[in-house]
Amino acid sequence: MGKLKFTKMHGIGNDFIVINALKISPNTLRKVKKRICFLSDRRVGIGADQVLLILPSKEADFQMKIFNTDGSNVEMCGNGIRCFFKYLHDKKISTKKIIRVSTKAGIVVPRIKGKLIEVDMGAPILDCRQIPVNWDGKLINRPLSFPDIKFMITCISMGNPHCVVFVKNADCFPVSTYGPRMETHHLFPQKTNVEFVEIVSEEHIRMRVWERGVGETLACGTGACAAAVASNLNKRTKRNVRVDLKGGTLNVFWKKKDDHVYMAGPAETVFNGEIEI
Repeated sequence: MGKLKFTKMHGIGNDFIVINALKISPNTLRKVKKRICFLSDRRVGIGADQVLLILPSKEADFQMKIFNTDGSNVEMCGNGIRCFFKYLHDKKISTKKIIRVSTKAGIVVPRIKGKLIEVDMGAPILDCRQIPVNWDGKLINRPLSFPDIKFMITCISMGNPHCVVFVKNADCFPVSTYGPRMETHHLFPQKTNVEFVEIVSEEHIRMRVWERGVGETLACGTGACAAAVASNLNKRTKRNVRVDLKGGTLNVFWKKKDDHVYMAGPAETVFNGEIEI
């Protein structure tokens, strides 16, 4: 058994175990990857929605690897990359105000914007085969039926797959009933994240999220971006919206000029620690 240093962080309630793997041995790194489920467990481990590894990159300033609580390695996390950037600054690993981070979804660029961290999330992907969804073309406001309910869905990738549904009251909607059923629907070959979105005004939405491989979380950055894009595509909001989640608020702007989505929000450190692995 060896000791592993970590930092517990969160972005509006979406919480992470951040591990500096820039200099750890290959053997220790293998141990960490094998024990993701243990580290994420809220009863016997540290507890988190995801584990973030900071790694060297040949194509960017750093590489971010993201693991869900079930051990799956996923493409991108909007709240996670803000925590990733804050960690690098707090630990004085980088003093840059803008960095390039290599992820499974490609290069992502976070920057300091006042007291918040803004992330250029890139352009949304609407082609179903690229999301991926088992459908040709785009899926915008199309039906997805279950024996007891019919949803009108909009599918988007923000580096990872999302299915957005509009509901009258997000707070009261049975997310834990329909989230897992939609996540594992055969329409989604790599499963999907599901956003249940309530329109407050043309500049304000509320949402709850069922995250693929995790369950309901307090927040999801890529999900907030997908919800904002879907709201605009369905002519329910403008391109610049406030997104209220259970854990807090994100500001999302889908810029017409470059088609990129920009997300701004906070990142917080909870504590530093060591754990045996």
